[in-house]
Amino acid sequence: MENTPEIRKIEIEEDTLKDLDITRKWSMFMAIIGFIATGIMVIVGLVAGVFLSVFKAQNAPLGITESILLIFIIILAAIYFLPILYLYRFSKHMGNAIRTLDKTLMQKAFKYLKRYYVYMGILIIIILAFYFVAFIASGASLAFLKDIGTGI
Repeated sequence: MENTPEIRKIEIEEDTLKDLDITRKWSMFMAIIGFIATGIMVIVGLVAGVFLSVFKAQNAPLGITESILLIFIIILAAIYFLPILYLYRFSKHMGNAIRTLDKTLMQKAFKYLKRYYVYMGILIIIILAFYFVAFIASGASLAFLKDIGTGI
């Protein structure tokens, strides 16, 4: 007697499809706003780089060079762009899946949604690690500043 695994299926009812369609519309809205914000971020980076290079005094250091600022802003825009792209692709594939009732498109849509949340989760972990390191560094620097106010 063969032991074949039982195939389990989930049927999606009309109300759930309506909820998914509303979710798709809002994720498309957020993706479009994200694309616009990313574009503005890149434009601001370019303008800031040009502005700093044009108005830079000959011997007065600004503390940060215009090229480093430009690279930093473009890197932030690239980091922000990828999850927005995943959200957009989720919305696009989910809309097609709801219109055609295509199971493959729905699976693809959920894969992009999974990628979005995995990316954002990893990004949050990295940001929390930076905060932790900054907290430790600021605490260590306070140990060096404890005798400044005593006048000894």
